[in-house]
Amino acid sequence: MKPLVQVKNLKKIYPVATGTMTAVADISFELFPGETLGLVGESGCGKSTTGRCLLRLEDPTAGEIHFDGVDLIHCNKEELHHFRRHAQIIFQDPYASLNPRMNALEIISEPLHIHKIARGAAAQKIVSELLDLVGLSQTSLRRYPHEFSGGQRQRIGIARALALNPRFIVCDEPISALDVSVQAQIVNLLKLLQKEKGLTYLFIAHDLAMVKYISDRVAVMYLGHIVELATADDLYKNPLHPYTQALLAAIPIPDPKVERNRSSLVLNTELTPQVKQTSGCPFAGRCPKAQAICREKNPSLVQISPQHYTACHFA
Repeated sequence: MKPLVQVKNLKKIYPVATGTMTAVADISFELFPGETLGLVGESGCGKSTTGRCLLRLEDPTAGEIHFDGVDLIHCNKEELHHFRRHAQIIFQDPYASLNPRMNALEIISEPLHIHKIARGAAAQKIVSELLDLVGLSQTSLRRYPHEFSGGQRQRIGIARALALNPRFIVCDEPISALDVSVQAQIVNLLKLLQKEKGLTYLFIAHDLAMVKYISDRVAVMYLGHIVELATADDLYKNPLHPYTQALLAAIPIPDPKVERNRSSLVLNTELTPQVKQTSGCPFAGRCPKAQAICREKNPSLVQISPQHYTACHFA
């Protein structure tokens, strides 16, 4: 199957007072039509920056991004505008991402106006259908963001993302700002929409259990690097990178006896700022298995078994 999204050697570097900070460091991956790639890691590891670079909301410092064969790095303004009909984003905070001066009808119909697809009654008809699709009543049309709950606001954000019938959606931590009771509803809605419309997702999240539930494959990021990439089942059953092992060991188990008896991987130190990272494996300073080669050479992401890749000298 031909990939829908191809990313090669993507880098994003920001200038800071002390020099530069590498948010995304030379990562490569692919997304195939209809699949969900989960992207996990600690806060500040570059997950959201990666998603924003894929949509060209951030300009990459280096690398290649292809969408359905189209080069997104060197495309002109008109080609980029056309691309955004096929790729959208669902933001983390469903309140901050909605204009408080616009009602639901205006928010969801805005993409239709920008891309000159529909206006007036035709646009309202499309918005009404989208509200039904995401589980909101027609009485929501004239209501403003502050009149909705967090889960309802996120459903409006999802409806807005679907307005242009995209093929690819970046879900940038779409459930982290919601109550736990609502998170499962939103994830189930995303899975249902994917099945009905054949959507491709990049699902960025902290909740490892939820990532396993929704994802076909999972990529683990650490300080801008992808350190492990595998199918969801394989990654959770057989994590190979010490950082992935530490992440999974931190997931609480709702059984006191099992939780008390299981072993955990203790990391040596706190997170090393990306500004100070120079050479070697980015995880070497915290890894309990690190040896001299880890501090001298940064391991490449290599295939260990079918569909399972990791960047560790001792995997």
